[in-house]
Amino acid sequence: MKRILIIEDNPTVRENLEEVLELSNYEVITAENGKIGVQKALTESPDLILCDVMMPELDGFGVLRILDKKPATADIPLIFLTAKAEKNDFRKGMNLGADDYITKPYDDVELLDAVEMRLKKSDRIKKAFDGTSTGLQTFIDEARGQKDLEQLSEERNTRKYRKKDFLYQEADRPKRLYFVTSGQVKVYRTNDAGKEYITCLYKAGDFIGYNALLRDEPYKDSAMVTEEAEINYIPKEDFFALLYNNRNFSARFIKMLASNTNDQEEQLLSLAYNSIRKRVAEALVKLNIHNKEAGKDKIAILRDDLAGMVGTAKESVIRTLTDFKKEGLIAIDNGVISVLDIDELEDMPN
Repeated sequence: MKRILIIEDNPTVRENLEEVLELSNYEVITAENGKIGVQKALTESPDLILCDVMMPELDGFGVLRILDKKPATADIPLIFLTAKAEKNDFRKGMNLGADDYITKPYDDVELLDAVEMRLKKSDRIKKAFDGTSTGLQTFIDEARGQKDLEQLSEERNTRKYRKKDFLYQEADRPKRLYFVTSGQVKVYRTNDAGKEYITCLYKAGDFIGYNALLRDEPYKDSAMVTEEAEINYIPKEDFFALLYNNRNFSARFIKMLASNTNDQEEQLLSLAYNSIRKRVAEALVKLNIHNKEAGKDKIAILRDDLAGMVGTAKESVIRTLTDFKKEGLIAIDNGVISVLDIDELEDMPN
């Protein structure tokens, strides 16, 4: 059952909306002003929000601004309800990213049709982001239906890369967004002594290079293919057209940025406080999860790359892997690692 949040300060209108939606088999949550509405949107995870524009405490435009900046709520469709029909209000609401606009007094059928259409479109877009090249194109086709996105490029450029090929190198200027269709890519930084530190491994379904695009500055890292890969190119102009004009797409990237920030903070804390043994265990757990998501059950990684993830010398990594093998935590066959006891690795003491 789909869950709908109603943010409306008029109790009569709020109760009428609740009754109509419940009769149509929706689960309904209500809030009497914008501040309470924002809190409920964050805690109740609605599938769609109906929000009045003119409210005390916090108006509808303020609600939309706040929710758009929160990773948990940025991709929730929002329909404004207002008694005002001036064009400036419509334009302001749509420019802020509202999904639709309904004027009061509204027709029940019109309201239900708008709700159903927005829920279906939201489901289609979420399903399109299935981590495949076809899914990416489906999403772009869906986005192209919006007037402001009609100029998106019709063709996606795809290129095959061999192992150790670069997508980009440190100090290059970003010209496109990369989407991994197949294979694996490592992103790393190099210190003054030439030592690599791997900050992330990307698999099929991941986007690469968006941080530099968003900042409009040269790359601070390098991206190298570690397994033969197919990469989709999304031109810079297309990326920004999607980012600025499609709430679902921008929400996806807000979540990516939030996730990456958390991962990098944890990685830095691990380097600062954890032993080599603990860090190698954490890297193996991360790689195991990464491989499971990619449909693989074994870890094939160069010891140099593993040392780059852990932030230590290759020799130290090799000694630690040998210890783990003796303890029955992993198996190693021709350099390929199989995790035998994931629980022990996850609970590895410092």
